[in-house]
Amino acid sequence: MEPVVKVYGPAMSWNIARVLVSLEESGVKYELVAVDFAAAEHKSPAHLARNPFGQVPVLKDGDFCLWESRAITKYICRKYKPELLGVGNLEGSAMVDVWLEVEAHHYRPLIEAVLMEIRIRPIFGQRVDERAVEENIDKLKKVLDVYESRLSSSKYLAGDFISLADLNHVSTMLCLGITIYTSVLDMYPHVRAWWDDLKGRPAARKVSDLMHMSVKNDLK
Repeated sequence: MEPVVKVYGPAMSWNIARVLVSLEESGVKYELVAVDFAAAEHKSPAHLARNPFGQVPVLKDGDFCLWESRAITKYICRKYKPELLGVGNLEGSAMVDVWLEVEAHHYRPLIEAVLMEIRIRPIFGQRVDERAVEENIDKLKKVLDVYESRLSSSKYLAGDFISLADLNHVSTMLCLGITIYTSVLDMYPHVRAWWDDLKGRPAARKVSDLMHMSVKNDLK
């Protein structure tokens, strides 16, 4: 039977991979649908009907279409695995919300700025701005100080249960993990232990494989 849930976009994108981690962790069967950017398929009428901004990821669940990766991951958890949002635990769910905001507003801008330089620019033959990388790594260290403090007293970000707040870090952490800058985590033993736990989960391992396969196919 064909999966009802479809995800549009390449697994090599950390935004698409973020969605895939949530689907894998929630045990949802899905189909990954390629979007041909070279042929401007993302600007086609069919894709614009799914996402009026002509971007990916898009999740199609039956007749329902949703875009923006963090909105998609929340939807997946609400429908398929609400415990990842701390449902039924008021304080726990509030802490999930807090750390989702931290990921989106404090961690994401810095890690994506680094990854754009060291992962994306080389693909297009562009020069890496090493100064920008170092500046953003220095800023990221200050954010990781806060993570280290939190994780010194809590196994996961929202408490002693894994949540979407943790999972939303996986895709960018996987990207960082294959660069020399993964060593920055060694300065933070509790962050390193948290990440080692996350990347060992079956969902993270499956998405890591999909990301690597997507890169290989793209380079053919």
